[in-house]
Amino acid sequence: MRILLACEFYEPSVGGVQEVVRQIAVRLVERGHRVTVATTHLPERKTREISGVEIAEFKVTGNVVRGMSGEVDAYRDFVLTGEYDLFMVKAAQQWTFDALIPVLDRMKKPKIFVPCGFSGLYEPAFAQYYGRMPELLKSFDHVIFYASDYRDINLARQHGLTHFTVLPNGASEREFLVPRDSGFRRRHDIPENAFVVLTVGNLSGLKGHRELAEAFCKASFRSDVPAVLILNGNVPDQRGVRHGPASILKTKLKVLLLQAGLRGLLNLMGYKAEPSLDFWMARINRAAPAKRAILVNLPRRELVQAYFNSDLFVLASNIEYSPLVLFEAAAAGLPFLSVPVGNAEEIARWTGAGEICPAPCDPLGYTRPDPSALAEHIESLALRESDRRSYGEAGRRNWREQFTWQKITDRYEELFFRILEETT
Repeated sequence: MRILLACEFYEPSVGGVQEVVRQIAVRLVERGHRVTVATTHLPERKTREISGVEIAEFKVTGNVVRGMSGEVDAYRDFVLTGEYDLFMVKAAQQWTFDALIPVLDRMKKPKIFVPCGFSGLYEPAFAQYYGRMPELLKSFDHVIFYASDYRDINLARQHGLTHFTVLPNGASEREFLVPRDSGFRRRHDIPENAFVVLTVGNLSGLKGHRELAEAFCKASFRSDVPAVLILNGNVPDQRGVRHGPASILKTKLKVLLLQAGLRGLLNLMGYKAEPSLDFWMARINRAAPAKRAILVNLPRRELVQAYFNSDLFVLASNIEYSPLVLFEAAAAGLPFLSVPVGNAEEIARWTGAGEICPAPCDPLGYTRPDPSALAEHIESLALRESDRRSYGEAGRRNWREQFTWQKITDRYEELFFRILEETT
């Protein structure tokens, strides 16, 4: 089978979309399929083939709402004339999907869409875009959702769509079927008896690092046990983001008002000037050695060991769809605590690996964690060692049975063959 996949960024770029596509693409190649990924040109990508996956690069940025620029026509021609049996594009609101909107009716090969959550569904700027989405969904032969109850699949159901499948995300058996490295804590100057809280996510400001740091600062732990917070994060790839003049002006205005000490005016204008991540880390570290916070961007193998050597994973993100980090925590046998972001509640049920801390959503669909409530839940789980052990054992067991990328690729492959059979 010749498969063409499309996503805004791909390896060596790091992110959730990139990781899901990479895990599936590599395993499909290993099964004898020819896989090509159409994606953004990256100067640091030195080869057009990675682990057997062919890369077709295009110098394109943006989306329909913010505007697209670059080799848009070349990408469309590549998709329309390419020699492949089946096409799958991942995520709305980015150019590899948006550039195809005018030519979807000209695509004759079976095509699959993975919406990835419709993060801008409640954003006023995307109102017209999502007004068209029901018809766009109907133009695909099949749609894949990662959650059975979320804004993207619910929109599809509201408009009578039935040609879809729910396929969960997962974590790699190649990464997590490894032994725990007992030297991890020593390498990072973490006491063996410390209670270690871990979070993982990019440093976009939306992944909850600041909120978690505030919660950790407020939480009370046993006086005889040190507590360590590991905040792992990478700077997100912003090369595909185009900021309009209004957005840039608002950002500059906010910075000027902060520099002038006019926080009250900022609040009147609707901005919430919260203390920064650095502020909360400094407050935590003033309590050392009882408490300590470290901000790192660990190499992947070392990050896997961070999962194995922590006591609790906490996700306090403002926006997610199907967070890979919860599956990775389960894979490591690490209990998790998450706010109800994306389909975290569903992942907690599927894996049995953790608990949910309530948090409200704002009108634009962003989850707003309450650090005080989060602190209370962290304190509670820190004391409930037997519950953490049960969550960890259930998560590890259910991950091995259902949520390895090997098992999930089985389901993608079966679906691809079925769609080809139904459409030819």
